[in-house]
Amino acid sequence: MQNQSTSSFMVGCAGWSLSSAVAAHFPEEGSHLERYARVLPAVEINTSFYRPHRPVTYARWRDSVPEDFRFSAKVPKAITHEARLQDAGELLARFVGEVRHLEHKLGCLLVQLPPSLRFDPQVARQFFQNMKRLIDVDIVCEPRHPTWFTPAAADLLHGRNVSYVVADPAVMPLENIAAESGVVYLRLHGSPEMYHSSYPESYLDEVAARMRGDAGAGRKVWCIFDNTASGAAVPNALSLLGRLNQAAAYSR
Repeated sequence: MQNQSTSSFMVGCAGWSLSSAVAAHFPEEGSHLERYARVLPAVEINTSFYRPHRPVTYARWRDSVPEDFRFSAKVPKAITHEARLQDAGELLARFVGEVRHLEHKLGCLLVQLPPSLRFDPQVARQFFQNMKRLIDVDIVCEPRHPTWFTPAAADLLHGRNVSYVVADPAVMPLENIAAESGVVYLRLHGSPEMYHSSYPESYLDEVAARMRGDAGAGRKVWCIFDNTASGAAVPNALSLLGRLNQAAAYSR
């Protein structure tokens, strides 16, 4: 079960599938989401990237989880990869109209950009202004073209309260441009083999220490494991949450 002292840490996975290998760590009764949400405090809805979900589906997910559970949702690829952020107002309005049915349990929207999408200040400014107009929720951006990792791009994003995703593997270092962010969103894809590799214990120690430091500085802190392809995400998330729980117990 979740520890109240660490409920401010949004630790979870990109999806809530539970394999037989991790079943013993979760309750036996309920849907996969209900079982997942009784142990882990957050999840990233990755399927929203590939296809729309009906408002009633989001409402059902909302009602399936505890009051302090939080969802992050990935903005559809029709907006980020196909429209490439341009002339996407109708698509974005439809997505927001669907995902807002998570209500207060929607904690964040993730905008992941294709590696080929260069930073265009006019396009970026219009897109994120439109997002902020449509919905009042934290927004994080995971760009993957080097042109987004510049002071000009950082100023534009920070000026609209959009935080960079802290990704592993990283496209570019963020030390000098992400320090002002009020939201820290760690998105761990697996290394050395993306989407497959499990993270070693020493790395999880470092992540836990960073999360405690960021939370102590007053930031909202997420850590989403996207190394789901070979089943590493859930064990890594459980291990990280255990470290945070243990540190909280020692600090009492």
